[in-house]
Amino acid sequence: MPKLPTVAIIGRPNTGKSTLFNRLVGRRKAIVSEIPGTTRDHIAHKMETEDLDFLLIDTGGMGGGTEDKEIEDDVHLQSTLALENADLIVFTINSREELTASDFEITEELRRNRKAHVPVIIVLTKCDNPENTDELLPQYYALGITDQIIPISATHNFGMDELVDTITDELKKLNFEKSTEEESEHLPHIAIVGKPNVGKSSFINALMSEPQKKTSSLLVSDIPGTTRDATDTVIKYHDQDYVFIDTAGIRRRSKTDRGIETFAYLRSVQAMGHSDIAILILDATQPVSKQDKRIACLAIEEGKGLLILLNKTDLLSSEEKKTALENAKLELAFCKFASFVCISAENKSGILKIFDQIEMIYKSRTRRITTKVLNEWFRDTIHDKSLGPLTTSKLITQAEDVPPTFVLFVKNPKHVHISQLRGLENCLRKSFGFEGTPVRWVTKSS
Repeated sequence: MPKLPTVAIIGRPNTGKSTLFNRLVGRRKAIVSEIPGTTRDHIAHKMETEDLDFLLIDTGGMGGGTEDKEIEDDVHLQSTLALENADLIVFTINSREELTASDFEITEELRRNRKAHVPVIIVLTKCDNPENTDELLPQYYALGITDQIIPISATHNFGMDELVDTITDELKKLNFEKSTEEESEHLPHIAIVGKPNVGKSSFINALMSEPQKKTSSLLVSDIPGTTRDATDTVIKYHDQDYVFIDTAGIRRRSKTDRGIETFAYLRSVQAMGHSDIAILILDATQPVSKQDKRIACLAIEEGKGLLILLNKTDLLSSEEKKTALENAKLELAFCKFASFVCISAENKSGILKIFDQIEMIYKSRTRRITTKVLNEWFRDTIHDKSLGPLTTSKLITQAEDVPPTFVLFVKNPKHVHISQLRGLENCLRKSFGFEGTPVRWVTKSS
């Protein structure tokens, strides 16, 4: 299969990188704000064109200009890693402003760190009046890093087709080809969810191979909320690829700043919506909070497979770890179908156990039981059980839906109590498993 080329969008903060990314992708995947430095981790999306496919990466701003000085250097380092490993670089410059010291600094960075054969395209953003562009061009050619300069307005969709055509033309000159091989199966998508600062990004980093860490490590900080965007990372284990989505920490809305953090919250919910399995990470050194319960409920409501990890267990003694696990299971009693695993992202203990759990959950979510076997089980189950109106049901069947959904035909669905369905579900799980996945019930009139 041909290699998928990587195109990195770089530039100083607030030059329109994320707006450009969103316009190219066709949906609002990156967070856009007037506040410099909104995008911190790079975000990736596979672009498919008639001529060529490529991986588009939106990076955090280079060259300073944000208020988060404590992590600004790390953001710059990540952007540098992206450009060092890119096959083509899109350098955004704000056409409405004079060239700044940061622009010149990034230009020097490109000269020093990019591979010699890697083409650069300068994209002049926010060109709402194309007629004024010609007089600006000489100063950008004078930078001496490329002859490819394209004025655009992502907001008005001006110049976007020319940019995509130029990207694909330059990549084809490097002998990249269109892949004709389709994926043979859907890759499991796993959303990493939890409160801020429980170790979600550290967990993803612990799963990465050493070469992968050098090019794609996630930003880790003691500052809660460092990860604002949902960031996809492909991890290979035993020849199987898994897509892990590291999301922004979900906070209660009352504690969420309006603006950026609200977008981050929505992005986390969206990431969970597009995943197959949610991994809820808890801080083992802290008691289970209402917010942890709320996140678990959200995963169940969305019908996602659920795996619960207690992180930072390296800070606990054996007895403390046992107590933390027991307390977590007690507080999250409504998640009885989920597995609880103790891990430490710091020293990687327990990390590899999750892949067997993921495989089990993934199979459980798509497992189907024939109507014949299901009805035989149902007749045997209700024989000596007090299940009210359910005992009069003559038919049960499994729908096509995911997660596993079972349809019961009863005389009057309004008379069926939720506790009776829970009792039937307990029997179902004892007989057929369905570990790690919610089960849904639908009652219809017979």
